[in-house]
Amino acid sequence: MDNWKNKLYFGDNLNILRKYLTDESVDLIYLDPPFNSNATYNVLFQEKSGAKSAAQITAFEDTWEWGQESEFAYEELVKESPKKLADLIQAFRMFLGQNDMMAYLTMMAQRLAELHRVLKPTGSIYLHCDPTASHYLKLLMDAVFEPQNFRNEIVWKRSDAKGDTGQGAKHFGRVNDTILFYAKSDNNLFNPLYGELDADYVESFYRYKDPDGRRYKLDNMLGPGGAAKGNPFYEVMGVSRYWRYSKERMKQLIEAGRVIQTKPGTVPMYKRYLDESKGTPMTTNWSDISHLRGWSNEKLGYPTQKPEALLERIIKASSNEGDVVLDPFCGCGTAIAVAERLHRRWIGIDITHLAITLMRHRLNNAFPKDLSPYEIIGQPRDLESARALARESEHSGRYQFETWATGLVDAFPLHSQKKGADKGIDGYINFFDDNSGKAKTIIVQVKSGHVNASHIRDLKGVLEREKAPIGVYITLEEPTKPMLEEAAAAGFYEPEHWQGNLYPRIQILTIRELLDGKKVEYPRHAPVATFKRAQRQRKSNGEEQNRML
Repeated sequence: MDNWKNKLYFGDNLNILRKYLTDESVDLIYLDPPFNSNATYNVLFQEKSGAKSAAQITAFEDTWEWGQESEFAYEELVKESPKKLADLIQAFRMFLGQNDMMAYLTMMAQRLAELHRVLKPTGSIYLHCDPTASHYLKLLMDAVFEPQNFRNEIVWKRSDAKGDTGQGAKHFGRVNDTILFYAKSDNNLFNPLYGELDADYVESFYRYKDPDGRRYKLDNMLGPGGAAKGNPFYEVMGVSRYWRYSKERMKQLIEAGRVIQTKPGTVPMYKRYLDESKGTPMTTNWSDISHLRGWSNEKLGYPTQKPEALLERIIKASSNEGDVVLDPFCGCGTAIAVAERLHRRWIGIDITHLAITLMRHRLNNAFPKDLSPYEIIGQPRDLESARALARESEHSGRYQFETWATGLVDAFPLHSQKKGADKGIDGYINFFDDNSGKAKTIIVQVKSGHVNASHIRDLKGVLEREKAPIGVYITLEEPTKPMLEEAAAAGFYEPEHWQGNLYPRIQILTIRELLDGKKVEYPRHAPVATFKRAQRQRKSNGEEQNRML
């Protein structure tokens, strides 16, 4: 525990699970796989204009579409999986054929098998999905985790009532997500949680009051099942019955004033105070947790972002302080942020550099003073690994190198799948240097191959077109002398309200320099506005109580 470091992994979670996570090392798993037949599941972020971004490009295209990779995964499952899972995946293929859903289920089967391996015997897993695939996924979970380890099918009301009958729909509004809760064994950890009592219930049942105003209700003390269940038979206040308490315990309750007889001859009742109630035991209908609305302080601009209250409930119910929480599709990092706040250890995995950058900002903003040590594994740490990422990106066309490089300067990536559509902008940094409330923008360009002075001249043109005060040119190769001269000739940006502070209008930064810690020069007296800042949070104090959620 003392040497533990929380971890963010960049890469395919199947490879990460197989390479880095040992057997039975995780206490709780939450996953929200990016599949929805009604959405473009590989588009995870929005541009600053609000339009959908292609920054992720095709992060999951190969994985969730049937092709050679799916065929290999299918054959591996059939040959190497336990018979129950192998039989199920073959039955799926006979029923579904070779399509996107089959590809999705094949890849999920591989990952669920690995998640079962890394989960402790006392552990639990919560799989978040929608009705598009929940019925198939439940069968997969049965095959991997065994039907007897199914605990709940939780329904979360993820949005307000929708009525799209005006567009010709012939169905009820679709507002629910499904969360499949399974355990590793019958020895899973579970902390019961309670919600607030309904106001009408309180008014109807807690209708009695002590002279000091303390409210209470009267509860039955009879032993259920009578003698057959071993309940003792004796007389209390002139009434002989089978009671749920021993004679000695009943005597203590009477002396404490907790047994009351409303009138002679009636069955004595237990006096239960409202302020002693834990609340209503939590059920599988989670309609009390609102989705993130546009004005929510939590909202970070990530379309599939889940509310922290949802993850808090799951983490509190199925883990204790110091336990390890894993999210293998962690996106913007809600699960790990909540785990950090609740004093859990955590592991997050994502396949995009953009998500890793966003999570890093979220954690640092939310916990500026008491963030637990963590490390990022899988991102380039030296020039050679940066060159390897550039070669891989060039081959795949996924812009992962540009996304990673813009993250080195805390810029938001901006890419398009159409050549030239980015208009010479690979990323941007927003900053404030006056009181107008309007951010200024730094334009970021990234080059991994041959560089020359014409690139700097082009960047100058982009600055003029976008009316941007500063441009940053990030290069994997060393800049030429003409490039440096061209950049110097661009002069300096001097903030109107901070005269005397000069910042080069064109700044050339090499990957080597950035890895060594060099920063972009610009006014930093105000918070950077590139990423929406996560709220500062306080960690829970000491051993937590089962708070009402």
